[in-house]
Amino acid sequence: MTDTPLDAALPGRHQRIDANNYDDIYVVGDVHGCRKTFETLLEALSLGTDDLLVTVGDLVRKGPDSGGVLDIVRARENIISVRGNNEQHLVSGRKSHPDHGAEDIAFMESLPLAVSWDDVLVVHGGVDHRKCLTAHDSSDILNMRSLGGGGYERPYWFETRTDHPRVFFGHTVLSEPFASPHAVGLDTGCVYGRQLTAYDYRRDRFVSVEPPTTYQDRDESSVVTPQPAGRTA
Repeated sequence: MTDTPLDAALPGRHQRIDANNYDDIYVVGDVHGCRKTFETLLEALSLGTDDLLVTVGDLVRKGPDSGGVLDIVRARENIISVRGNNEQHLVSGRKSHPDHGAEDIAFMESLPLAVSWDDVLVVHGGVDHRKCLTAHDSSDILNMRSLGGGGYERPYWFETRTDHPRVFFGHTVLSEPFASPHAVGLDTGCVYGRQLTAYDYRRDRFVSVEPPTTYQDRDESSVVTPQPAGRTA
C-alpha cells in the first residue's frame, strides 16, 4: 500500500515541489560521472530557466568526470537530484573517490531520498508496493529492484506495480526505458555505452542521447529487458 501522504511517509527525506512553477519538467536517469553525455542531453532538452530537471541519483562514480557532473547540478537552480546508492556509498565512507572532497560529500548528504509533485514520486531504486511508504527505510528506497531479494530475478517491483503515486526510478540498468501508468524506469546505462535517457513529463515521451564511448563494461545478465506492464513471466 502507498496511500500514506508523502510528507508523512518520508519526513525529513522528501522534497515536495509545485509543478505549476515550471513550464517543462524532465526526469533523467543515472549519469554516473558522464559529464559530456549529460551536457549533450541538456542541449537536446533546451532546458530553460523556467523548466525543471530532476535526476534519479547516481550522478557520481564509474564515469570520467563525477566532479564535473556535480558542478553542473550545483550551478543550476533548476536542476535537482535525489540521492542514489552511489552517493550513499561516498557519504557513508564505504567507497571513496579522488574527485570528491568534503564539500562534495556534504552536498551529496544534503540530497533528499525522494522528490515529488502531483501524483509523481522520484526515487533512486524504487518502492515495495507490498508495504506502505512509512515502512520503507533508506536502503529500500536506494536499492529496491526485485521483489524476491536484491538481485536480478523476477518479479521486479516496477513490472508488477499497480499503485499510485507513479514512481520514477533509476538503479536497475534497462535495455530500453520502461513506462507504465505506475512506474517509469530511466537508467539505460550511459556509462556502459548505451544511452542517457530523460522523460519529458509534460509531453509524455522519452528523450535519449548516445555517449561518446563506453566507460565501463557490464555483463548482459545484469541488464534487464523490461516486460510490458502486467506481464511478469
